Amino acid sequence: MTSPVMYFARVFSMRADRLVSLVLLLRQRGRMTAEALARELEVSTRTVLRDMEALSAAGVPVYAERGRHGGFALLPDFRTALTGLTHDEALALLVAGSRRGAQLFGLGSALASAVLKVIDALPDGVRQTAAGAAQRLLVVPETDLLARPVAPEEVPDAVATQVRRAVFGGHRLRIHYAAVNQPPKWRTVDPIGLVTVKDQGYLLARRGSEDRTYRLSRVLAAEQLDVPARRPDSVDLDRAWREREVRFRTGGDTTEVLVRVDPARREGLAATALTVTDEGTDAGGRLRMTVVFQDVRHAKWAVWEHAPGVEVLAPEWLRAALGERAREVAGLYDGTSPEH
Repeated sequence: MTSPVMYFARVFSMRADRLVSLVLLLRQRGRMTAEALARELEVSTRTVLRDMEALSAAGVPVYAERGRHGGFALLPDFRTALTGLTHDEALALLVAGSRRGAQLFGLGSALASAVLKVIDALPDGVRQTAAGAAQRLLVVPETDLLARPVAPEEVPDAVATQVRRAVFGGHRLRIHYAAVNQPPKWRTVDPIGLVTVKDQGYLLARRGSEDRTYRLSRVLAAEQLDVPARRPDSVDLDRAWREREVRFRTGGDTTEVLVRVDPARREGLAATALTVTDEGTDAGGRLRMTVVFQDVRHAKWAVWEHAPGVEVLAPEWLRAALGERAREVAGLYDGTSPEH
């Protein structure tokens, strides 16, 4: 079989980046329809069909399957040879190419294409590991451009390596941790993910049944254990970090409220809350949201501010408190003129 590099050389002047992405999508996901490929590449279906003709003319073994469950596919065992990246090199690129950071600078589609190439370049035995590892990493972009820079914290290579391997490999971890104003202690944790915020690194983990956040610069030593970690197979690390950040800012004394919301009031309510932890739509087209407020007073004020576009569904005590306040206000404006 002719080298894949030759295939791409023949069509390089014809939409080379998109053609490479087409091949990588088919390699990693198998058969895909023209419509699905068009959505992934943000082009029209007609463009995908033209690109498929170009690939076929260049010698790439792509074929079409007709019928209800048809689509485009590659012949088995076809493989691109784009780079010789090692596992750690690929992971470094995945970290550097944080999706949130790329979107911040308008590079979301470029990142998606690059990640496809990076993952495809890995050996078969570690490709799935690297793809899974990407969801265990979060780099929170700096949004305050006027803030004073913070010096990056130093984490010994031996500690960083053990922590990283435990997070990516799904193993339990022993850490010798020096909490503020406490002597260092050994702890055994189930690692969830790694977060970098303003050049400060954090380990998100569970210890027993409780969530814990550990600052990496305070980890004096670490040891990956040959025991599987007790954690979900997948994690929304962005959401997990936001929830822990809220608890940190408020000391954990927050008020969670389930509300029914007029869509026109959604943005205003979300802007006044600490965070929105769940959201959906009911049969009537109104939103159902689980919203976290700093305390009871904050919850009462925010819901009242957006009434009647926001209705509390739970907790019941908050419904009762707002109902009582509404009756008191109605009593002031019952149609009678005020006495002067």
